[in-house]
Amino acid sequence: MIVIGIVGSICFNNLPETNQAILNEGTRAIEFAITLASVMALWMGIMNIAKDSGLIDKIAKKMNPVMKKLFPSVPQNHKAMSYMVMNMALNMVGAGNGATAFGLKAMEELQTLNNKKDTATNDMIMFLVINISSIQIIPFTMLKIRLDMGAQTPSDIILTTLFATTMSTIIAVISCKLLQGRNR
Repeated sequence: MIVIGIVGSICFNNLPETNQAILNEGTRAIEFAITLASVMALWMGIMNIAKDSGLIDKIAKKMNPVMKKLFPSVPQNHKAMSYMVMNMALNMVGAGNGATAFGLKAMEELQTLNNKKDTATNDMIMFLVINISSIQIIPFTMLKIRLDMGAQTPSDIILTTLFATTMSTIIAVISCKLLQGRNR
């Protein structure tokens, strides 16, 4: 009963202020979403051009020694490798939402290699771990939030973010490899 009274006094006693706050914050949320969507669209477009031009395959070949250690049971020129590289590249430039489509395609392709369709493979788990920990070179979302909140130099966080996300990814990969080795 007390909660209903408090909620009622907040909403109905200050209805004009509540409505104004909703409208103001709603507008800011829409502006924020449009800005992030434009960044995602830009990077998705660049990645699709890179894929169609063969650049992603060249990057994947250069990354092959590392990728082969991380994903040992994925064949060398399998589509999953290209999708994983594109996902990782988009995550690194801070376009995580844009990376999701490539991550889903990578998982789809990894599933084609899976003999037990109801159980994730070690490669699927490793990809998920890398995707979640994700090294961030340019944390666009945080830069946008800092800019909106009036930070004098929003880019001050780039080096610390790069260090923190690199460490988290290294620790995540090592932990995953150790757990995979233990479960053999």
